[in-house]
Amino acid sequence: MKQVKTLVLATVLFIGTQLTTAQAKVGHINVQELMMANPAMKTAETQLKKLQETYDGEYKKMVQEYQTKLEQYQKDAEAKTVTDAVNETRSQEMQDMGARIQKFQETSYKALQDKQLELQKPIMDKALAAIQKVAGAKGLSYVLDATSPGTILYVGAGSVDIIADVKKELGY
Repeated sequence: MKQVKTLVLATVLFIGTQLTTAQAKVGHINVQELMMANPAMKTAETQLKKLQETYDGEYKKMVQEYQTKLEQYQKDAEAKTVTDAVNETRSQEMQDMGARIQKFQETSYKALQDKQLELQKPIMDKALAAIQKVAGAKGLSYVLDATSPGTILYVGAGSVDIIADVKKELGY
C-alpha cells in the first residue's frame, strides 16, 4: 500500500512538472550576432572609429609637443644656458602639460563612451522591441540571450531560436 501511494505521488509530481514545463515556451537569441548584423550598428561603429581616430590624433600631437619641450628643456638645463628660476618655471610648465594630457585622455575616453551609448541605445531599443514582438507572435514565455557563455547551459529541442524572425522583423 505504501509503495502504491509513493508511485501515485511520483506520477502526479511528474505529470504536474510536465504540464508546467509545457506551458512555458522558451526561446533563445544571440543578441551579439543580431546587433552585428544590423547595418545601423556598422554605421555607428564607423562613426565611433572616426571619433576615436580624431582623439588619438590630438593625443599624439599633445604627447609629441610634450616630448619635444622636455628634450629641449633637458638640453638647456644640462648646458646650463638657463637660470634655476627658468628651470623651475619650465618644470612647472611640464607638470601642467602632463596634467592636461592626462585630463584630455580621461575626457576623450568618457566622450567616446557617451557617444557609443548615444549611438547604440536606439539600435538596441529597436532590437528589443522586435524580440518582444516575435516572442509574442511565437507564444514564448521567455527569451534567453545566448551571447555570453554560461548563460544557457542547455538548449533543448523545445527551445526556439528566433534570430531569423527578429532579423526579418527589423528588415535585415
